[in-house]
This record gives sequence, C-alpha cells and structure tokens, in this order.
Amino acid sequence: MSDRNYLSIGEVLALLLDEFPDITISKIRFLESQGLIEPERTPSGYRKFSNAEVERLKFILREQRENFLPLRVIRDRLDETGDITREYASAPDTGEIRASGHPAARASVPRGSTAVVEQDPVTPESERRAQRREAKAHADKTESLPRDEVVAQYSISEDLLKGLEAAGLVDGHDVGDTTFFDQNSVEIARAAQRFQELGIDIRHLRAWKLASDKEVTLFEQRILPLLRQRNPGSRDEALAMLDEFVTLGGRLRLALLGKEIQRFTDGR
Repeated sequence: MSDRNYLSIGEVLALLLDEFPDITISKIRFLESQGLIEPERTPSGYRKFSNAEVERLKFILREQRENFLPLRVIRDRLDETGDITREYASAPDTGEIRASGHPAARASVPRGSTAVVEQDPVTPESERRAQRREAKAHADKTESLPRDEVVAQYSISEDLLKGLEAAGLVDGHDVGDTTFFDQNSVEIARAAQRFQELGIDIRHLRAWKLASDKEVTLFEQRILPLLRQRNPGSRDEALAMLDEFVTLGGRLRLALLGKEIQRFTDGR
C-alpha cells in the first residue's frame, strides 16, 4: 500500500478512481459520517486508511453500484459477514491481500494480511501517479483539529461546541479519547459563536441547516443521473454543474436576503 502502511484520503481517492469514476472525497467523508467506515486519525487529525478499511470501502461502493442497496442494508450485510474486511487490520502480516472486499472472496484472501492492494495492470503507472497527485491536492484540505485546539484557538465555548453537536450542526470524529472536527465544522462553530454573542442562539441556526439540506438534495437530484453514467465526460459535466449550482445558490441567497433587508430598512 505504502511504506508507512496506510493511505491518506486523497490516496484512497486515487486508488478507487479507476473502478469507481464517480467517487469523491465528499462521498468518502459521507460514508464515514454514517459509520460505515472508521479510518483512524493521525495526531494532527488526518485520516489514515488501512488495507482493511480500503477493502471495506470497496465492498460498500460495489454493493451500491451493482445491487443498488441502501446504506442501512449494506451495513446489515457487513454485520452478517462478521465484518471480514476489518479482520485484516488486527491480525499479523502474512502476505498480500487481493483487491476484493466481497464476502465471496473469503476463501481466496488470506486473513490477517496488511499487504498492498493489487493495482490494475491495464492502467499505466504514469496515469496512476497523475491521479494520485490530483487526489493529494484535495487531501491537503482535509485536516481536522482536536476539540481542545478548536476551543483554545478560536475562543469557542465548550458548551457551545457540544450544543452544536447535539443539534447536528457540526460532526466530530473520535480517535481514542479525542474528538476531531474538520474545517467546515470549525467554520460553523466560529460563526455560531459570533451569532451567540449577537443574541442568536443555536436553536435559531437550525433554519440554515434545514435550508442547506434542501439545497443539496435539489442539486443531487439534478447531477446524479450524470454521475451514474460511465462516460467520463458526463462526470466532468456533473461536477462543473455542481460548482455552478453552488455559486448560483450563494448569489441567490445573498440577493434574497438583501431584498428582504431593504424592505424593513427602508421602512416599507
């Protein structure tokens, strides 16, 4: 897998692109938020994917693509198999794991292996290196901060942070006895802190969460048909469309807010 025996999220993305051309870092993070994968974290908060976790991720993605199963059912199937993909992580190193996380591969995959995930010989290594360079550029944006550093660095109250977690506005990832927060959660906490200082409490911020959820659902409905196509051009079109949706959504929200503010500031 690598000399350091784990992969970053960007390297995992590069590894999966051939088989799953619609995979994104956001989707990997989403699967983690749903508890289907549990990568470890470095002391600075970076995700560490073992061979076992990569195999588990492949299993989930194949079940979605080939059987169109919801995540709840996939989780149940993993539980039924005894979660064999994670058995590799705790057992001694005895050889190589072939790149199949499906339970049908139980007989052909040696248990307890921490070895390299097999590469597709059809894809030129130069192309794989280019994919990894692109993926690592994304990985640089995935750094998380431990709870105490978020509190100290941004003067965010511990009670506020816990309240945001309870309200579902921020998501923390536990590594041992430490909870880490990604940059989006940190930005939400910073904004919430200032809102609170101005007299707007957490319960009022749920309106932003509901609105953003509806907005993302609308965008997803539009681009998913393109992402499901195997044509790389369709995927590029979908991502470009999503970028434009995000920009247009921001412009529309700002304009609508300005329109309403003008109504009461002008005394109408």
